[in-house]
Amino acid sequence: MHNAIIFDLDGTLLNSLADLANAVNRTLSQLGFATHDIDAYRYFIGDGARMLIARALPENERSDKRIEQCFAAFKNDYAQNWNKESKLYPGISNLLDELTQRGITMTILSNKPHVFTKKCVDHFLPQWNFEVVQGQQESIPRKPDPAAALLISQKLLIAPASFLFIGDSAVDMKTADAANMYPVGVLWGYRDAKELLSNGAKALVHSADEILAYI
Repeated sequence: MHNAIIFDLDGTLLNSLADLANAVNRTLSQLGFATHDIDAYRYFIGDGARMLIARALPENERSDKRIEQCFAAFKNDYAQNWNKESKLYPGISNLLDELTQRGITMTILSNKPHVFTKKCVDHFLPQWNFEVVQGQQESIPRKPDPAAALLISQKLLIAPASFLFIGDSAVDMKTADAANMYPVGVLWGYRDAKELLSNGAKALVHSADEILAYI
């Protein structure tokens, strides 16, 4: 069936919601803006850090200048606090062990800034081999544009149709569909089944081990 996987990171492998939310809230507070409940950030995350900041700001404060100011402050804060509460979701370690045993090629594609994507993977996932770890970079369009996913396919010389694309949001499902990869939505992440199905998920999984059925 499928012999390669592209994983999303935040909300799929790593529960980083609290660390991201707390960093943005501290940034907002420093600049005199209202903060948000941590749960609200489930709907702010997914389209890159600048969009996260834009969604968290009051609507009348979303100028490019203000977003860049907050983005810079957020990066400084998150750089110091990215690993305070974040942790792998239940079952992820066992899943990655089993995929490794089966010889499945594993990669990660995230809209999180590349430097933070690498930090998180090196810290939380050091014992597994990911052939490609790609975070958001200015030179590559971010998801749901399929460009980065297709670059991974080309680099590894594995056809797009051989990939499972596993994520927790509409962004991931749209990326998979556009790249001709098999979209699997996880239900332990930041978004719900309705969003995943309405944006192209061909399968939904409630626990990490259920992913093995699609290999």
